[in-house]
Amino acid sequence: MSRAQLFLLLFLGVSVLASAVGVVYAKYTSRKYFVQLQTLRAERDAIEVEWGRLQLEQSTWATHGRVARIASKQLQMHLPRTEEMMVVGP
Repeated sequence: MSRAQLFLLLFLGVSVLASAVGVVYAKYTSRKYFVQLQTLRAERDAIEVEWGRLQLEQSTWATHGRVARIASKQLQMHLPRTEEMMVVGP
């Protein structure tokens, strides 16, 4: 074997090893990012469930019957009687 062939063989061997290390590193980072993606998706799903619960709670607290009941009991509000009404003209 000549010196040039030996150098070429050594260069190709190092290139194959570098390529193999690159493939292993790419696979590792790919798996790491996939796990991170799955974690973020699970977190997103949990936040969406909580958002749905909060919307349901808000709609429950804002029902007309509840607001009217609190207005009459806690704030002593009532519908005005006819004698309490005043018509304002232009």
